[in-house]
Amino acid sequence: MKIGEIQQELITSLLSIHNEGEAGTICDWVLEYHTGRNRMQRMIDKETQLPSETITAILLCKDQLLQHRPVQYVLGEAWFMGLKFFVNEAVLIPRPETEELVALLLDSCKLNSDEGLMSFILDIGTGSGCIPIALKKQLPGADIVSVDVCNEALQTAIKNASANQVSVNFLHMNFLDENKWDSLPVFDTIISNPPYIPLSEKATLDKHVIAWEPGTALFVPDNDPLLFYKKIGIFGKTHLAAGGKIFVETHQDYAVAAQQMFEENSYATELKKDINGNDRMITAWVA
Repeated sequence: MKIGEIQQELITSLLSIHNEGEAGTICDWVLEYHTGRNRMQRMIDKETQLPSETITAILLCKDQLLQHRPVQYVLGEAWFMGLKFFVNEAVLIPRPETEELVALLLDSCKLNSDEGLMSFILDIGTGSGCIPIALKKQLPGADIVSVDVCNEALQTAIKNASANQVSVNFLHMNFLDENKWDSLPVFDTIISNPPYIPLSEKATLDKHVIAWEPGTALFVPDNDPLLFYKKIGIFGKTHLAAGGKIFVETHQDYAVAAQQMFEENSYATELKKDINGNDRMITAWVA
């Protein structure tokens, strides 16, 4: 089968479950991954015959994609802040909004012109490790501790830290268990993209999210959507250094409520919108 032929077969199949833009993007990722050619090179080489093993691999990808398995899981990789990460069903797929959270912390560091203010960082709910690894790349002098309740997620994060040649201290911990907090020191900065989607919204999410991404990293009880922000606020009272800051990603519909909750607990706050204009990131510090 030629490059042009398998490209046409893949895009036609993907159009049965995706719109044209999504189908085209996914097709590009799969074909570049398996052929080593970008879009322009594939146009030039469209009459080139592909090896049988490459054809088999692409068709296997197609079968998985038609089951709504995210392309990042199919290929086993995703990109975040210009870095490549291994991903699997134990970890969330890194998202652009979380890149904005990391950028917010880094901008705060530059604004203060003092990396010392960011020298000891805690990341809560690390997943793939994308947040602490991206931070360590930009702040090589920082010491970063990163916790997660899922051991398989931690193993993925450890693999990603090694692949990206950075050192992060990963800990297996249920952060919601306050009895575990005494084992943690005081931090200059706390950052988290915690679970924040109420369970009642599960049915509204895309099939590729519901069927494949880890629910423990996505959902919180309907009766306590601010669960993680409450815990982080309480934790910060005893584990955030003077002058330190908390950076969290939030659900757009609960961002104001989360901001108010921090303020009711004597934090000063700033709420920022993401690139799509949705309330997304809260910075909090002891007033």
